[in-house]
Amino acid sequence: MAALSHLSNTLIPSEIIKLGNEINERIAQGHKIYNFTIGDFDPSIFPIPQALEDEIVQAYRNKKTNYPPANGIAVLRHAVSEFISTHQGLQYDPAAFLISGGGRPLIYAAYRAICDAGEKIIYPVPSWNNNHYTHFVSGAHCCVETTPDSNFLPTAESLIPHFKDACLLALCSPLNPTGTVFSKEQLETICRAVLDENRKRTPEQKPLYILYDQIYWTLTYGESRHHDPVSLFPELKDYTIYIDGISKSFCATGVRVGWAFGPIPLIDKMKGILSHIGAWSPMAEQVATANFLNRSDEVESALVQIRENIHLRLQMIYEGFIQMEKEGYPVAAIAPMAAMYLTIKFSIKNRTLANGEKINSTADMSAFLLNHASLAIVPFSAFGADKESEWYRLSVGTCHLEDIPEMFKKLRSALDLLKT
Repeated sequence: MAALSHLSNTLIPSEIIKLGNEINERIAQGHKIYNFTIGDFDPSIFPIPQALEDEIVQAYRNKKTNYPPANGIAVLRHAVSEFISTHQGLQYDPAAFLISGGGRPLIYAAYRAICDAGEKIIYPVPSWNNNHYTHFVSGAHCCVETTPDSNFLPTAESLIPHFKDACLLALCSPLNPTGTVFSKEQLETICRAVLDENRKRTPEQKPLYILYDQIYWTLTYGESRHHDPVSLFPELKDYTIYIDGISKSFCATGVRVGWAFGPIPLIDKMKGILSHIGAWSPMAEQVATANFLNRSDEVESALVQIRENIHLRLQMIYEGFIQMEKEGYPVAAIAPMAAMYLTIKFSIKNRTLANGEKINSTADMSAFLLNHASLAIVPFSAFGADKESEWYRLSVGTCHLEDIPEMFKKLRSALDLLKT
């Protein structure tokens, strides 16, 4: 093959998609796999709201199939502005919103609009794809490893030493892959430190921006609450870019309607970048989403139902792991707080099966769980964390309730094969 760019030659494909494809191949071959890998929804279990589906069909029947404006149609930007105001209490002009085909192009555009090659980009691990986006813009990686003591969310103490000369701090809450959320106190301390850092910088210097991915923010459970930078410190409005959309809130991953909002000069630059890529959401889906968001009763009903159905699965699986832990099995789990993910742990390294098979690494653990328990989950190493971490992400978007008891039966049988 002829020589290609440095970027293409050094690009690492998505580990999660690679794993998901491998699992799908096994399923296609007739294997029964409890597949908890991909952060997506099975539409037969989690369909999009009927009102949204009806609006999409009607939009196509009304011939809404031409190019949309580069920043999104005005009625959708107004509807999203109202949605954020009503449900989150944030006041942003519709001009501060940028619509795109899901959240990924918006994250890319934010990185591209803010970061120059060689500039420091701070992101915690595990986290979703920040290592890849930093690579895209040739940024200087500043990875901050997190621990279960803080629910795998970064602390101010771990971040502040890296603020000097950094241009971007990438945060996500609720967090993919852990399904955990910042406490108000955690986020306040970080935000206060960002403000302090920016006060030190001259007008000629680039400020430290916060990229705040809140795509799962409507999915919180129990006593968990979503907190965000600008609600805590309005003066951060000039430095914060939010990433959001309907993908997870309304189980509409394939509908491809996402939005970013933040400082209008930055949003305008992001719009310019995406206009060259053509990453807009389709016209019909934009019209449909605008109409759906204006149907407040259907929106409220959908949010409640989706939240309850996801939480039911998370809680059942969490309680199953806690029961196994009480029985002496080498497992652990963090109580579900938000999103569609459960954080679980297997402490089975340096164990041996009766046939002599040894488990020496995280890769060995993953293979053991797949081969002997038919359990497919994603190691935190796929999210930039330590390659030998014993923690995993379990996603319930494709989980049938009736599969949960038999999954635990199979897992118990597999773990019973291990010598003590």
